[in-house]
Amino acid sequence: MDPRIQQSLLVNRREFFGKQALGLGTAALSGLLAKDGFAAAPQNNRLPDLPHWKPKAKNVIYLFQNGAPTHVDLFDYKPKLIEMHGKPVPDSLFEGKRFSTMTGNPKGKVMLSPVEPFKQRGNSGSWVSDFLPHTASIADDICFIKSMHTEAVNHAPAISFFLSGAQIPGRPTLGAWLSYGLGSESENLPAFVVMTSISKGTTCGQIFYDFYWGSGFLPSKHQGVKFSSGGDPVLYLSNPEGMSKNLRRAQLDDISKLNEIKLKEFGDPEIATRIAQYEMAYRMQTSVPELTDFSKESEKTLAMYGPQVREPGTFAYNCLMARRLVERGTRFVQVMHAGWDQHRSITTELYNQCRDTDQPSAALVRDLKQRGLLDDTIVIWGGEFGRTPFIQGDLANRPQWGRDHHPYAFTIWAAGGGFKPGISYGASDELAMNVATDGVHVHDFQATLLKQLGIDHTKLSFKFQGRHFRLTDVFGKVVPGLLA
Repeated sequence: MDPRIQQSLLVNRREFFGKQALGLGTAALSGLLAKDGFAAAPQNNRLPDLPHWKPKAKNVIYLFQNGAPTHVDLFDYKPKLIEMHGKPVPDSLFEGKRFSTMTGNPKGKVMLSPVEPFKQRGNSGSWVSDFLPHTASIADDICFIKSMHTEAVNHAPAISFFLSGAQIPGRPTLGAWLSYGLGSESENLPAFVVMTSISKGTTCGQIFYDFYWGSGFLPSKHQGVKFSSGGDPVLYLSNPEGMSKNLRRAQLDDISKLNEIKLKEFGDPEIATRIAQYEMAYRMQTSVPELTDFSKESEKTLAMYGPQVREPGTFAYNCLMARRLVERGTRFVQVMHAGWDQHRSITTELYNQCRDTDQPSAALVRDLKQRGLLDDTIVIWGGEFGRTPFIQGDLANRPQWGRDHHPYAFTIWAAGGGFKPGISYGASDELAMNVATDGVHVHDFQATLLKQLGIDHTKLSFKFQGRHFRLTDVFGKVVPGLLA
């Protein structure tokens, strides 16, 4: 039999449809590849029309506190709440509202005053609890947003909403959008890096789902690269035993040639992603060991981050790594710390959470500032929602005090990158239950963050399944009051 005929008979179903689609898909593919930086490689791998204006910031470090820190115990001082301690929740505050199934109907619940006292801090006079003495010491560098509100009442949908603009998994996350739109400033490190941690001994940890740093329908090269806490920070980064650097280089060159053949044959953008990621992994074999070597950090700097800074996998270690990553050109660093879900442990585990995160968070802001990096790096601290001002549990059993999920008013903070320092923007009502003035929705915060990075949130979009998607969906407005 003619070998050409024989070959045609061996074409499998995938190859058949791939080849049939090639003619129609070539034009579309060329546009995609150019847009995603695989073709003519625009400067910095950014989209050719970005930034839309001169950015105030170029990097973001998001200190995401999984489980939802309690705003009423940390940032949102309410004398009326102290006065109402032990008294029933007024009906007017919860009528028509949805709470988690753990609370159900709040009727009959009683108000719970803050566990630790508050004080006004710095020249700005911002209220911060004694739970967070280190954060209190940088109050004049922080923009507290005390009128945040969201739509989700459970953790995973609420985290997804903050990070991707949608409660349902599958949309690109914030770091992926920035990788797609602005590219990386480093050839040797990913544009989007993720690190996770949890306080030791906590009973209220949250699961870190991969979709919290996913690329959704964007090319997968834009998804977050998760650094692990043990062994190689990136899996399979080291060469296998017995393989030299030259042999690895030769192997990658051959793999790249095979992938290039398949890319020309099928036009699948994911093949281009594979090529790019193999090359990134090779370059990271040199860059990552240098990144994780703290030997050149001064003892003063290490002490500033606290006693856990030398222990990989801790929040303190990850905060110092975040500074080193943005120094070396990583666009977006997502540091996620679990354990804030204190339904029955406000009087116990909240102390552990604050002990492990307060000092490193403040140190990161100080460290960036003294190195001249805070001007163009935005640091964000906050969770997916707040906690109820009423108790979950028995008021007579103090060791079991807790608070449930609360989406209607809570606090996050931002520092650097053109956010106005030393202010408290917006306010909740006298019991920290609902937004009273200058509410900031999740999409509003996302729009404001993108503005500081030089992006009009209405113009950064990607067409998928027949419609254009963006981080803020069809909502969001920039909040000028947050900006210097």
